[in-house]
Amino acid sequence: MTSGLYAGLLLMLSCLLHGSEETCPSICLCISDTVSCSSSGLTKLPLSLPSFSVTLDLSHNHLSQLGPGSFNKMSRLENLQISHNQLSTLGHGVFLNASGLRHLDLSSNRLHVVKEHYFQGLWRLEQLLLFNNKITEVEAGTLSSLSSLKNVYFSFNQITHFPFFSIRDYSHPFLTMLDLSSNHMTSLPWENVKTLPGSVQRGLYLHNNSLICDCSMYSVFWHWNLRGYNSVKDFMDEHTCSIYENPQASIRFLRDTRFFHNCTMVKKDVSQPVTVLLSSLLVSEGERVHLDCQTSLRNKDLSFTWLSPSKGFITQASIDDTLISLFPNGTLEIQAAKTLLGCGVTMLLILMYLYLTPCHCNCCKQPRPPVTPAGSYDPNFSTLTSVFLPSTRDQPKIQSNKHVAFMEQMKSEEGAK
Repeated sequence: MTSGLYAGLLLMLSCLLHGSEETCPSICLCISDTVSCSSSGLTKLPLSLPSFSVTLDLSHNHLSQLGPGSFNKMSRLENLQISHNQLSTLGHGVFLNASGLRHLDLSSNRLHVVKEHYFQGLWRLEQLLLFNNKITEVEAGTLSSLSSLKNVYFSFNQITHFPFFSIRDYSHPFLTMLDLSSNHMTSLPWENVKTLPGSVQRGLYLHNNSLICDCSMYSVFWHWNLRGYNSVKDFMDEHTCSIYENPQASIRFLRDTRFFHNCTMVKKDVSQPVTVLLSSLLVSEGERVHLDCQTSLRNKDLSFTWLSPSKGFITQASIDDTLISLFPNGTLEIQAAKTLLGCGVTMLLILMYLYLTPCHCNCCKQPRPPVTPAGSYDPNFSTLTSVFLPSTRDQPKIQSNKHVAFMEQMKSEEGAK
C-alpha cells in the first residue's frame, strides 16, 4: 500500500515537473497560443515562457538586454513584440532557433547600431519594425539574409547612411516597403537608389530628411512623382532640401521647382511616355463616362494618348466613332456605353427568336447554334470594358489592388533620455 502511494506521488511529481515549462507566468496573460506580458514592469524575461506560443507580447516594459537563445524553446513563435523597452543592443544568438518569426517589433527602444548578426537565421521574417530608436548606422549585411522581408521601418531615427546596394531582386524578391523617413540623411548614393528593384523604389519613403538640393536628387524624385508613387504624392510638403547646404534655407522642392530649371533631366525626360493603368471602373448603365488623365506636369508641349487592349492607341486622328471624344486636356469621353449595351442585348434577342423558335414540321433542318454577339454583356466587366473589348468571353476578371502604408502615431516613452 505504501509503495503504491509512493509510486503515485512520484507520478504526480513527474507530471508537474514535465508541465512546468508550459505554465503561464503569473505576471502574464495566456489565451490560446497568445502570451501577453505587456506593461508588467519586466526588467528581464520570465524564467519560463510557454513553448506553444505563436504570439508573444513583451511591449511597454523595462527590458534592457536579451541573452543568447532567449526564445530558443519557442519553436512556434511567429509574432514577437518588444516595443517600448530600453534595449540599446542585441547580443549574438538572441533569436537562435526562432527561425519561424514573421513579425518582429523592436520599435521605440534605444538601439544605436543595427549590426549584421542581429537578425541572422530569421529567413522567414516578413515585417521588421525599428522606428523611433536612436539608430545612427545600419551595417551593410543587416538585411542580407532576410529573403522573405516585405516591410521594414527605420523612420524616426538618426540614420545618415543606408546600404542600398545590399537590396536586389534576387536577395529581397518580396520587399515592397522601406521606410527611411524622418532621419538625418543629407546625400544619398542616387546611382544605387536608381538600381533598386522597382517595387522597392515605389515603396521607398524618404521624406523629412536633411537632403541637400542638387539635380541628381531632384531627378529621382521627379521621376517618382511622374509615375505617381504614393511615397511621394502622399508627402509632397514633407519633401524638403536645403539650398547651398544651408539648413536654414530649406524649400519644398516638389512644390517649388524654380531652383532646378538648369537641370537638363526635365527637358530630356518630358518626351518619354508615362503609362497610367486603370485597374477597374464601374459605370452604371445610361451614364456618360469621363476618364481624366491626371498628371502633376504643367507643360504646353504635353500630349495625351489612350491605349485600348482592342483598339490600340486612341488619338483624335484615329477616332472614327462619334461615341468617343478626346479632349485637349487628355480627358476621354464615352457617350454611348448604354447604346452599345442595348444593341448587344437586342441582337441577342433577335438571334434567340431566329434560332430558338420551335419547329413544327418534320422536314425542318436542325437550328444552328446561337452566335454570341460581339458586344454581349458580361456581368464580370464594367460597361466601359464592353465598349473597348469586342469580346469578353475569354478575358479574366479585373481586380483592384490597393496598398496601404503602415503608419503608427508616435507615443512618448516615459523616462526616455
